[in-house]
Amino acid sequence: MPTLHIEHAITDFETWSGAFNRFADARRNAGAVTERVRRPVDDPNYVVVEVDFETTEQAVAFLGFLKENVWAVKENSPALTGTPEARILETAEV
Repeated sequence: MPTLHIEHAITDFETWSGAFNRFADARRNAGAVTERVRRPVDDPNYVVVEVDFETTEQAVAFLGFLKENVWAVKENSPALTGTPEARILETAEV
């Protein structure tokens, strides 16, 4: 199952989570199966988001949506600081 892994700095978590929650339907409509939001224990102004998809194509398409419609529009990402780091991961068999 591919995972869209995103990391970025934020100005404050409350503002960021409000914006994140506004895109819950967009994530579901894009095929998101599960999502996790994590924060470093030593940095409250940083988030790590993981969104699982059934297919790599869905993850790639949603990443494109984020780049074009969320991260590029200040009103859609009010707490974002800098440029998010994002990559699509797959589970490796070891």
